[in-house]
Amino acid sequence: MTESNWSVPETEVVQRVHDHLDSDGTGVLATIVDVEGSAYRRPGAKMLLDDEGGVGSITAGCIEDDLLAAAESVRESGRPDRVTYDLMGDDADDVWGLGVGCNGVIDILLEPLDETYRPAVEAFDAGRDVAVLTVLSADGDERLGDERDGRVGDDGNGGVGGDGNDDGKNPDAPGQLGDRAYYHPDEGQLRLSDGSSADAWPAEALSGPAADLAERGSADVVTVEGRDGQTLTVFVDGIAAPADLVVFGTGHDVGPVVELAERTDFRVTVVGFRGAVDLESRFPEAHRTVTTSPGTLDDALDIDGRTHAVVMTHNFVDDRLAVETLLRSDAPYVGLMGPRERFDEMLEAFDDEGTTFTEAELTSLYTPVGLDLGGGSPYQIAHSIVGEALAVSNDRTPGHLRQRDGAIHDRVDVDAPPSP
Repeated sequence: MTESNWSVPETEVVQRVHDHLDSDGTGVLATIVDVEGSAYRRPGAKMLLDDEGGVGSITAGCIEDDLLAAAESVRESGRPDRVTYDLMGDDADDVWGLGVGCNGVIDILLEPLDETYRPAVEAFDAGRDVAVLTVLSADGDERLGDERDGRVGDDGNGGVGGDGNDDGKNPDAPGQLGDRAYYHPDEGQLRLSDGSSADAWPAEALSGPAADLAERGSADVVTVEGRDGQTLTVFVDGIAAPADLVVFGTGHDVGPVVELAERTDFRVTVVGFRGAVDLESRFPEAHRTVTTSPGTLDDALDIDGRTHAVVMTHNFVDDRLAVETLLRSDAPYVGLMGPRERFDEMLEAFDDEGTTFTEAELTSLYTPVGLDLGGGSPYQIAHSIVGEALAVSNDRTPGHLRQRDGAIHDRVDVDAPPSP
């Protein structure tokens, strides 16, 4: 696995999964389903493993090479597997090398990548939240096998007993490791991968946690009672649609903002107000480019509660018209390039026109744009801007991690039904 493949954004990992489904490859999807203690990534982190290596990351690189070997076994058997890496034990350094940074136990689900995962990537591409529900065990049966080099694996049968097709049992009823359903919050319904209703799943118990985790883009393990009385342990992986960052401007200082924002999982749109610039060639990292006029932004863009905006055209009139539209929208973040006095001039111009803004509308405005990092070069400024947008998107107040109480990553707490 190369360093460049390890460090790709999550959005690119999902796109690679989509591409893999459209090819003849035999990939394996590795997903962290549970963490005890500390770990580099949290549940829901994914990595695509194929015969060419890996794309994405689930640790800082401690176990990825071993995962390639585990993935090969899954690829050969065609069956999912669960593996556990204990990086807390006294012999962890002997197994994984000196100086292991993660002091935790990481539980990973390995699955042959097939059509049952397509609804997830298609929802992501369409900008829709989705929750992927995957059975980890039934009736409390756990994975079998002996510890080997710090890794625990099952016997290839998912540890749930049987093939899920016993006489008198609904073949759509969840009961095997890897059985899957989906929850789309905009539909409010649990479905199988073929789009049919998941009537054999305990939808009443799972829909609440699925809706919550899909909106938050978080993941957790939920234990519920199935319709046939089985105790099901289900991994609910909420995959939130990527946040949008719309950058208004075509100057050379826009390039670093686009590049860094794409690498931090924003889906970036560059908007230009002058048709003379070839936006696609100037900003190849952008997901989309739009050429329009400041007065028709509502027609050219769909600005909603996921839309973050940075206005940096360096043209006073263009900036003012764009800011007016954005402040009237649901965008939670409107960053405006320039000194504070520049926006004061805009307010005077708005006032002369009889245009006013409420305090609530002005809360989304960040000007001067960016965090106070002290840098002045193009990439330092871009880090400042993207860092601020990322903090707003993640509902964080920027600060030093050494001043943060508790864990670095937020722990998931869903309102799940009591365990059977």
